[in-house]
Amino acid sequence: MFETLTAADGHQFQCWIQPATGEAKGGVVILQEIFGVTDQLKGVAARYAELGYDVAIPALFDRQSRDTVVPFTEAPVGRDLMLAASLEANMADTAAAVSALKARGNAKVGVIGFCWGGGLAVRAAQTLDVACAVSFYGTKLKAYLDQPLQKPMLGHFGLTDDHTPPEVVAEVQAAMPLFEIHMYEAGHAFANDARAAVHVPEAAATAHERTAAFLAQHLG
Repeated sequence: MFETLTAADGHQFQCWIQPATGEAKGGVVILQEIFGVTDQLKGVAARYAELGYDVAIPALFDRQSRDTVVPFTEAPVGRDLMLAASLEANMADTAAAVSALKARGNAKVGVIGFCWGGGLAVRAAQTLDVACAVSFYGTKLKAYLDQPLQKPMLGHFGLTDDHTPPEVVAEVQAAMPLFEIHMYEAGHAFANDARAAVHVPEAAATAHERTAAFLAQHLG
């Protein structure tokens, strides 16, 4: 269900909260693609809630356009909203979601980001009070080379991803020794099971298995 959270600058926004199945053993903030808090992302939240994590998905578009979910067929609309967003504001909203999960009794919180959110997850691991972060095919990665990672980071990238090609991934990994990266026979958005044209089930399953083990190591 959605809850209203307040960032440090006073901005109020919606955040999807998926309570853990059973007793929570940690918290996970999921950072969106350029499409908003989609039903597909809510499904990802349910996956990690079943593993025992309280999950939060902050609506990062609320600063530009409240309650907005962009259809997967209208990527330019989501891209424009992303370009209008402020990195500082995105981190403020992410920090508020982290705090909300800690307020539920979770001593440790991790971040998982997809696409745009996968890049933001890197910044979270550089600047926020989180235990770890995971990037699924994060974009704009070279923009985050200005700071070192402060927390363990896991990354999943496609060998044919034209948003974040292998040479960019290699540059980032060289600059960030804490960034454990896995490459897959896939392109961009390969873990999005609502987009049949790009979804690669085997790669997605492996990436989620590795993510579950990584979270268990750092949040358990």
